[in-house]
Amino acid sequence: MCGISACLSLAPPSNGYAEHAGVACNAETESGSTTNRVRHPLATQLQASLNVIAHRGPDDSGVWINESEEVGLGHCRLSINDLSSAGRQPLHSTDGHIHVVVNGEIYDYDRLRHKCETAHHYVFQSDSDSELVLALYQIFGAPGFFAHLRGEFAFVLYDDRPDLRRLIAARDRYGIKPLVYTRVGSSLLIASEAKAFLPFGWRPRWDVCAIANAGWMFDDRTLFRGVRKVLPGHYLETTEDGGVRQVQYWDAEYEDKRKPEIRSMGEMVAGVRERLVESVRLRLRADVPVGIYLSGASTRPPSRGSVAFPEISGYDESQIAERTAEWLGVKTIKRTITEETLAENFEDAVFHCEHHHFDLNFVVLTGEGADEHFAGYPYFFSEFLREADEALPDSHLSQNSPLRSEMFESAQREMKGIWQKGGATAYENRSALPSIAGPGAADMSDNLLAWHPSATLFASWVQARQGSDDCRRTVLNSYPKTVQAKMRSRWHPLHTSMYMWNKNSLANVLLSCLGDRTEMAHSVEARTPYLDHHLTEYINRLPPSAKLRYTAETASASGELGPIWTKSSVALQSLNEKWILREAVRPYILDELYRRKKHPFLAPTRWGKDGPLYRKLKALLTRDAVEVLGFVSWTAIQEAMEIAWGEYADTKAFRLLLYCGAWVTISQRIGVARADEADWDPSTL
Repeated sequence: MCGISACLSLAPPSNGYAEHAGVACNAETESGSTTNRVRHPLATQLQASLNVIAHRGPDDSGVWINESEEVGLGHCRLSINDLSSAGRQPLHSTDGHIHVVVNGEIYDYDRLRHKCETAHHYVFQSDSDSELVLALYQIFGAPGFFAHLRGEFAFVLYDDRPDLRRLIAARDRYGIKPLVYTRVGSSLLIASEAKAFLPFGWRPRWDVCAIANAGWMFDDRTLFRGVRKVLPGHYLETTEDGGVRQVQYWDAEYEDKRKPEIRSMGEMVAGVRERLVESVRLRLRADVPVGIYLSGASTRPPSRGSVAFPEISGYDESQIAERTAEWLGVKTIKRTITEETLAENFEDAVFHCEHHHFDLNFVVLTGEGADEHFAGYPYFFSEFLREADEALPDSHLSQNSPLRSEMFESAQREMKGIWQKGGATAYENRSALPSIAGPGAADMSDNLLAWHPSATLFASWVQARQGSDDCRRTVLNSYPKTVQAKMRSRWHPLHTSMYMWNKNSLANVLLSCLGDRTEMAHSVEARTPYLDHHLTEYINRLPPSAKLRYTAETASASGELGPIWTKSSVALQSLNEKWILREAVRPYILDELYRRKKHPFLAPTRWGKDGPLYRKLKALLTRDAVEVLGFVSWTAIQEAMEIAWGEYADTKAFRLLLYCGAWVTISQRIGVARADEADWDPSTL
């Protein structure tokens, strides 16, 4: 994985594109980076931008600009495949007209390379998988080449052929790799992280509206005014009038509940196993050692690591991880996370993530994808129960509608209790919301907003501007009308809820703070087999009852409840989550794991007063530091600080302190100006 930074001068709308004089020569400097022979000011800015995000790629860096200094591409490299200088970026076509910087990994490299060489006579200049972006673009053009790209990636490609002169900035299908953009003066800036814009003269301001109505988590906004995300499965392209637009090249699709395909369970289990094994196999290709994070589940790796929170029971999965490693006969490395560790790393983690988070689990590393596609999270359960599964009409719940209806109502009550116990805010009393996408989508909006700060955290002027606006509308309006129509009539409610989660929380929170941002802070490349689109497209077409299966046996019978389940959660525990995944991987895991209920990867929320975390947040959240944000209520922080600690701590208050602690850290480290009412209305690009 790597870091990228790019700059493109956008001509005034009346003039269209400026003429480009050609491509400047590249040469190697004493430090080993690739840059222009003549040190242009833009080259200096690009290199300074790469230095800001050097943690993403400490092995090498390179800069290219065209002769008219209107386009510049920068890249800092973490060498994984092709460790030689031939893999150095930016990459250029042999005719010198197409240039690209790539962050990520493109899989199925051997087959794709062979196809390019034999069927299309493409001559590769390196063994780097990144060159596939260049090759496939030249062979298939855009958007055709996206269909051949498999993996996690973000890239910026510039084609200066006279008949095209186009810039494409793209992000992978699930948003595993980040890509943000903004405009400073007449320049379009694109980078892996917003802090990389600082050397170009970017002066960050808060997007208070996006923070208050949760838009940063549900649409293309970020915490910063005028900084946008390239959405997952989209690419950004320049327009002839000097603007930019986002174009979607991929979206998830699910089985049509009106015309279900009837298949045997044996066929479906074999289909999942085949595709999962292939996905893992492709991700084992590297020119450096490969390891796997282990947290209560496993596939067979060369080496593995696990994370333990030993201070509070229910949060430590290291013992089952060790038993799994012993059974497999592989080496395991355990990292124990203490309160002091969390306190020491809090500010650094926030700086790299560039957004707030409801939990402290983002200080450590993990992987994502299985729960999202096999219905592992308990808030999916009630949506599964909302309607019968017509694809498996002989299943127990499809046959017994009264039982399903009773479990549906119970599951909703049980999930509300779990959220409230965890300090969530979404289930405070509120009126029903007529949904443009059906009742299931409206209810799932509450789950997605569970950790969104309550209005009382914000300054009075923010509360006044927000008025009676319902954040659930922000969620629902983030989906195109075509998708809303599928939610209303085509998809089972379970699949609607999974689509919503994957588009929002997975892409904008989990893959950031549990994925790319914390991994790249340590120059660690993580690969996510469960987010391989060949696998997920197959899973999405499977019936809901293959993912969740009714069983009379509950986890409370065995005594292992974990940190979220209670003995009263009977309906939730009567559904066996990720059922078909369990069946697919059963030959490779312990029986203990096969039968185990889902334990979410969370950090504890109750900590003693005067401990390391208390002292950290007390030092961060001074009156001056909070008030200089401009959009947070100092009174709310004072009150939260009083009740967020000890055995009977208010977990909601603790999470409010985490939010504000993150904002203060970002404000101080990145230099965000104090917010005022002008920061309510986001600027456009």
